[in-house]
Amino acid sequence: MKKVLLIGTGGTIASDVTANGLAPELTTEQLLAQIPAISDICDVDCVQLLNLDSTNMEPRHWLMIARCIREHYGAYHGFVVTHGTDTMAYTAAALSYLVQGSPKPIILTGAQKPIGFDSTDSKINLLDAFRCAAEDLPGVSIVFNNQVILGTRARKTRSKSFQAFSSINYPHLGVLRDGVLLRYIRQDCGAYPLFYEKLDTKVALMKLVPGADRAQADFLLERNDALIIESFGVGGLPESGGFYDCVRQWMDAGRVIVLTTQVANEGSDVGVYHVGHALKNQLNVLEAYDMTTEAVVAKLMWILGQTHDRSEVERLFYTPIAKDILWPVE
Repeated sequence: MKKVLLIGTGGTIASDVTANGLAPELTTEQLLAQIPAISDICDVDCVQLLNLDSTNMEPRHWLMIARCIREHYGAYHGFVVTHGTDTMAYTAAALSYLVQGSPKPIILTGAQKPIGFDSTDSKINLLDAFRCAAEDLPGVSIVFNNQVILGTRARKTRSKSFQAFSSINYPHLGVLRDGVLLRYIRQDCGAYPLFYEKLDTKVALMKLVPGADRAQADFLLERNDALIIESFGVGGLPESGGFYDCVRQWMDAGRVIVLTTQVANEGSDVGVYHVGHALKNQLNVLEAYDMTTEAVVAKLMWILGQTHDRSEVERLFYTPIAKDILWPVE
């Protein structure tokens, strides 16, 4: 029987009712005790790494999870990370860069309702996660509501429903039906993963709104090494408000600027309209294309943790990792 390590980080799945609302209280052992059927799937050991509401999850915690996986990698066939849903997509993306090419499954799961509630999705999600962790399912993925989603492609798109996550611009890796994994896609992997231990957390995100000017961008770029701008539609910046001068000045100062879109599906195509043409062809800003914002944030933190050389940053940004970017590469 395969051996799987359960790494607990908190979240709704491990929450209980308190005087101040739901809060993560349960340990990994207490979670397992609720689902004895897991013992028919695999042998499980537990590590209680954190016990956080995922709103409190930070990049330093991503490094802790990656380090835990690295320290135990040789002893287990797979890993299950229980995690709050609110920032699970960020953590899944970050682990995809910190643990690259894993031949062993690294599965994140959680729940919209605590495991102690009568109407909970916790038990089926956790069962499905262990089923996947005991299969040939390489790399990082989220298992939730019977769906298997690539770690770099997940986004939380519903705040309360059990179908909390969507796969953005990429098919599901598989689905679970009656406890059986139907795998559609097998991720590429190596014989052994590449582990990384550095992140540059000075990456900011700005959502463009009508009438915005450069003041917010200047503020963020003064304090960070990179800025991701979520623009409208296929991408561009307003011709008023001083944005073009802002981008030029800060790129000359060594900052990294990435343009992406607020639209969830189909990605950016910055050169299509006049408002984006100069950004693409003259200022040479980086473009996210079909990447999720969660993946762009995590990837920039990973890249800038390795290098600040402009050409190398650009090369790494456009290099597909765990299928995080397909267009225009493929």
